[in-house]
Amino acid sequence: MNIPVHVGIIMDGNGRWARKRGLPRVEGHREGAKVTEEIVIAASKLGIKYLSLYAFSTENWKRPKEEVNFLFHLMYEYVKNKLSLFLDNNVRFRAMGRLWELPDYLQEGFKEIEEKTLHCDGMVAVFAVNYGGRQEILDAVNRAIKAGEKEITEEILRKCLYIPELPDLDLLIRTSGELRISNFFIWQSAYTELWFTKTLWPDFTEEEFKKAIEDFKKRERRFGGIK
Repeated sequence: MNIPVHVGIIMDGNGRWARKRGLPRVEGHREGAKVTEEIVIAASKLGIKYLSLYAFSTENWKRPKEEVNFLFHLMYEYVKNKLSLFLDNNVRFRAMGRLWELPDYLQEGFKEIEEKTLHCDGMVAVFAVNYGGRQEILDAVNRAIKAGEKEITEEILRKCLYIPELPDLDLLIRTSGELRISNFFIWQSAYTELWFTKTLWPDFTEEEFKKAIEDFKKRERRFGGIK
């Protein structure tokens, strides 16, 4: 089996990583951002076409306000300071989710880096921010209704997703030992291969990422049929 076309990662465990070291939770997020950079580069070099990273869910608003604000500013610093990361590796940046609910400065930061990497034709790095799989389906249905559709087919719904051209997820990786998908890519993950690790996200390495890819290659995917 070839490498997956579309890989998704639920980057979990930043808070626990910090707590184990007696540090504030925000330090775990800061360390996790460094790992994100390494994995984007690694995925690009492996020839993966789409890498989707679950950066902030619609449920994450329940966290303390100070932590949420820190995360947004950390994301803003990331997109402002890491442009060369994407350009040097020919990676196109995309953001997806209910972006219109985010602070204006963050929306503008996402828009700027999307425009500056629009010409990159290598891997597409998708950052899911204020994203929820159920919310995406609801928003897609409402878009279709607003467009005058009388009957919602799979084809119509797919065209109304946040990034319609994003292919179904081939492999979903989750760190930190949790065994659930947490409202990530509900529509796109119907036949996704799942790979879980107890490693906390700030400790996740390129070697472990490659291990997940190698495991995927050994799996037999029948999509409901018989091989």
